[in-house]
Amino acid sequence: MSSPQAQATAETGSTAARPRLGVVFAVVAAGVSMSNLDVFIVNVALPEIGRYFPDASLASLSWVLNAYAVVFAALLVPAGNFADRVGARGVYLSGIVVFTAASAACALAPDVWSLVAARVVQAFGAALLLPSSLGLLLAASPPERRMSMVRAWTAISGLAVALGPVFGGLLTGIDWHWAFLVNVPIGIAALVVGWRVLPRVPARDLPRPDLFGAAMLTVAIAALALGLVRSEDWGWLSAGTLGSLAVALVLLAGFVLRSARHEAPVLPLSMLRLPAFAPATLANILFSVAFAGMLLSVALWCQQVWDWSPLQTGLAIAPGPLMVPALAMTSGSYIRRWGAGPIAFVGSLTFAAGIAWWYALMEPGGGYVTGMLPGMLLTGVGVGLTLPTLIGAAVSAVPPQSFSTGSGVVTMARQIGMVLGVALLVVAMGGSDELASAFDAGWLATLAAAVAAAALCVFVGRAGRAPQPERSDQ
Repeated sequence: MSSPQAQATAETGSTAARPRLGVVFAVVAAGVSMSNLDVFIVNVALPEIGRYFPDASLASLSWVLNAYAVVFAALLVPAGNFADRVGARGVYLSGIVVFTAASAACALAPDVWSLVAARVVQAFGAALLLPSSLGLLLAASPPERRMSMVRAWTAISGLAVALGPVFGGLLTGIDWHWAFLVNVPIGIAALVVGWRVLPRVPARDLPRPDLFGAAMLTVAIAALALGLVRSEDWGWLSAGTLGSLAVALVLLAGFVLRSARHEAPVLPLSMLRLPAFAPATLANILFSVAFAGMLLSVALWCQQVWDWSPLQTGLAIAPGPLMVPALAMTSGSYIRRWGAGPIAFVGSLTFAAGIAWWYALMEPGGGYVTGMLPGMLLTGVGVGLTLPTLIGAAVSAVPPQSFSTGSGVVTMARQIGMVLGVALLVVAMGGSDELASAFDAGWLATLAAAVAAAALCVFVGRAGRAPQPERSDQ
């Protein structure tokens, strides 16, 4: 990301020379919202996409989600480096152009694999715009408002979690194509206004990003997901499954070795030696596995078991995500009192309790209020307590000059967890021909991931207790 050069610009430039902060924030929020909302909207739209492409299996449809997450995760850190090297403004606007054009291509896709290909391009655009957006916002902010702008930028993701399912239901209720077409007018408006108001952030002389390492990570995670989601069709001992998993392991090992030697690695291994960073990031991956499985499973349940419309599905999911922003904003006092580890531990177990409720009490003939709603509220509390806490614990563990890189690595980890969560759910549900039993198996796998995340939260300990002090020169 681009905060260091943004700070330099803000220090040297006069307040009068800065563009209007509100307009810059609106342009940045438009791009960041599109890239975040798209993840949650497509989750709700996926069953309807499956009906439109009836020959596509759940394993094939899962790549509509996973292709985006894999590419986005692998390119996030190199894209932040690239924005620092050539200037955040041009990279952000280029990301808007790519994301908007790819969104239109998604809506026009003639088959599921064309849609997956367009999603890959869409993820490339998202990777360009997201890291550069924070640098632009900081460059436009006076020193005393920079930290509040960082919090506002972070809150956009929370709002996407809260509103994504509802927007997904509304748009898919019209037609699933609108889940992608809605990005086109927003992207065009952001491009036109952004061209006029976004600040010009000076480029920095940095080492070239490790694009080959990013490619290794992309193929490794994709091969791992492929081996998992196709294991039911191919067989666990088949050449395809074993070959995919072997490719993933070899490339992941090569990626780690390359990261240890490259001057601008995708994954700076030195961060993993920081006391709170490694356990918080690993817990973040496991919790994201559980979160992705939860979100996709309830969307599938509502539309495949209860035969609800996309709008009904979005409204049914909404109570849980709507709790996330408020909890994320109010949990700071509890973290200062008890530490990040205990709060994330409680949050993960609360999330697990919501999944356990569904496993024990959700029935095809049951009602929403006594079946899905309690679990939805429990998982919402769990996400609100856990996800922002783990992100904050990881980022606050890195020195201030590495904040941008640390944020990129944490976001990358979360996206990898989402990929593995979707793959794990597909594998678990594919083991049973009976629909209710398939969901039970999926929820058991999701529950296991949430409990594993809680266990790792114990190792975060109290390292995240005190946040970084707010300084006017940041």
